[in-house]
Amino acid sequence: MMRAPVARRMLTWAIERSGIDALELEGRFPKLPAWLSGDLQPTLKQLEDFARAVHVPIGYLFLPQPPEEPLPIPDFRTIAGRHLTRPSPNLLDMIYVCQERQGWYREYAQLTRLPEADFVGSATIATSPETVAERMRARLRFDLDARRDCATWTEALRLFIQQADQIGVLVMVSGIVLSNTHRALNVDEFRGFALADRLAPLIFVNGADSKSAQMFTLAHELAHLWLGTSALSDLSVIPVAGYRKEEVWCNQVAAELLVPLSVFRQELQSNEDVERALPRLARRFKVSTLVILRRMLDANWFSRDAFDKAWRMELARLNQSGATSGGGDFLRSTAARVSRRFGRAIVESTLEGQTLYRDAFRMLGISKTETFDKFTREVGVRA
Repeated sequence: MMRAPVARRMLTWAIERSGIDALELEGRFPKLPAWLSGDLQPTLKQLEDFARAVHVPIGYLFLPQPPEEPLPIPDFRTIAGRHLTRPSPNLLDMIYVCQERQGWYREYAQLTRLPEADFVGSATIATSPETVAERMRARLRFDLDARRDCATWTEALRLFIQQADQIGVLVMVSGIVLSNTHRALNVDEFRGFALADRLAPLIFVNGADSKSAQMFTLAHELAHLWLGTSALSDLSVIPVAGYRKEEVWCNQVAAELLVPLSVFRQELQSNEDVERALPRLARRFKVSTLVILRRMLDANWFSRDAFDKAWRMELARLNQSGATSGGGDFLRSTAARVSRRFGRAIVESTLEGQTLYRDAFRMLGISKTETFDKFTREVGVRA
């Protein structure tokens, strides 16, 4: 029986990198303690299964030392002002997947002579957030009344994504890596990222978050595109210190885009208590109650101390209720995960023989021809 000469430190590194509990892995690999102690080497087949379980390329396990795995885009995430380290395999793989899709779409856009997205890089942080938000509203044809008339936050988010899609942005929303339901993305690790490119601007939104929170993430990442910067973000709507100026600026733009202060002030009622105002205004603007609290502070509706108290109470309420994100229809979910714009493009390219079915299946996260045919109809392409 062939044994694989793998260093114990590499097994330990792979387990820590995965974030999977060692006891859980031991249930799947009963001889794991012996591998870690050096009393026994795994077989090549066992090592292949282990590598798949911890989401690490098997070649890494034969290295003498753990490899450096820097994030391929600027990391603006912080906790208490400190930059985060060691991204999870799920986060890394999701960025790599999106970069591959973006690279493919950039070549497709060049071949088909699609126009550049001239709004990418059209602003700087010296530009006032109000000015940029107004430009974004005009470009997106962002209609507050249309969003207000949406029956649910899901409908409002779908409308927002459609508006971004129409100006050339690839908006991908998913709570899992590809279509693997066993690889859930963690909202505590990141909320979204932007990959700036004039031919293939891309935004990824962590679909594990609530629909109302996804609205703010999408607006925040759109602000990054207007700056022309790629970035990984975890910043919520709360105004805090310790974050980079660019992140704070993008938050201000997002808040003004979703809830214009001039309109918001007209909606406020001076004698209304916070408990009544929050759900009413959240429904009106189709954003989270936390965004509403932030705008109340911006409008000087109450003091910073009162805001801090209301924020803590609302955050505790939301954490208790929990965010819901159902799976829904597989084909519609797939279109959301890869963006309809990307989905249409890769389907057309594949049917025309320009892209291999194998490559299309990988980038779409599907495995069957029958599913591809159904997806073709879902994105409105006639075979």
